[in-house]
Amino acid sequence: MKIELRNPTRTLEIAGAMSVQKLLNKLDVNSASVLVICDGTLVPTDAFLQDDAVVEIRNVISGGAG
Repeated sequence: MKIELRNPTRTLEIAGAMSVQKLLNKLDVNSASVLVICDGTLVPTDAFLQDDAVVEIRNVISGGAG
């Protein structure tokens, strides 16, 4: 599957189907700090990703009034 990571921007190819949580573990990414988008749809950590999926992982950014 094609993995597009943001901040810093980079693209990876990972072979095999797996759950979102397994993918995040493999990439050493904390699931509480990112949003995972598969083929244009936001997906939960228990979703299963097919080998041909295009996955984008975006960092969650929060801010407040200063």
